[in-house]
Amino acid sequence: MSAPSSLPQTAPFLAVAGIEVHYGQAILAVRDVSLTVEEGQVVALLGANGAGKSTTLKAISNLLGPERGAVSRGTITWRGEAVSRLSPSALVGKGVVQVLEGRHCFQQLTVEENLLSGAFLRRPGRRQLAEDIERIYAWFPRLKLKRRTKAGLTSGGEQQMTAIGRALMTRPRLMLLDEPSMGLAPIVVQEIFEIIRTLNRDSGVSFLIAEQNANLALKYADVGYVLETGRVAMSGPAAELASRGDVKAFYLGEASPK
Repeated sequence: MSAPSSLPQTAPFLAVAGIEVHYGQAILAVRDVSLTVEEGQVVALLGANGAGKSTTLKAISNLLGPERGAVSRGTITWRGEAVSRLSPSALVGKGVVQVLEGRHCFQQLTVEENLLSGAFLRRPGRRQLAEDIERIYAWFPRLKLKRRTKAGLTSGGEQQMTAIGRALMTRPRLMLLDEPSMGLAPIVVQEIFEIIRTLNRDSGVSFLIAEQNANLALKYADVGYVLETGRVAMSGPAAELASRGDVKAFYLGEASPK
């Protein structure tokens, strides 16, 4: 019998293992989902509407409760710690933040007030706060021009940038983005995904992105998972998935199989 390895075992960055999610103890939204996100990765979570993408993200960030949802089987761990033991705010404090589908902003607050609200849990000093805001404006120059404008009066793309910028004010290590391209013009979507690439490359932020647009997500991702009716139907390197016609034909409804 070989001796036990003396090498230290590193806890996975994010590990989702065989989760099942019910809403109201009746609706089974996710049947069996397993995935991992390694530190520094961009991971795409693909699938048609209703495949379970949003539910999976909310399970990871522990946001199912307000919708009477619960993980009924399986485990989710963040750096070795069970997510179920942490409140959503505690998760944010540990580096996991979600940007919900639909560009959620405080409509009556200015763009800058929205961004400042993202630093509430950290409570940085005035100088640090000012530096953090300027860093957001460096990533999103358009927001600096709109800093005094009420968020509800800005464009859809600007609201999405505000929501992402507010999340970045928490100084996350992992960002969960739910349908960041939904309802936006292609040129704005391209701009947002280029910013995601910059954040990943230059600041080391990891991303798990739920997205229906497979071509777009796989262009920027390292790894992809395809969900179908609450299960992982396919996974692998993003470039490999992008080259497979059956990803679009069978799972994303973007083409008819021949």
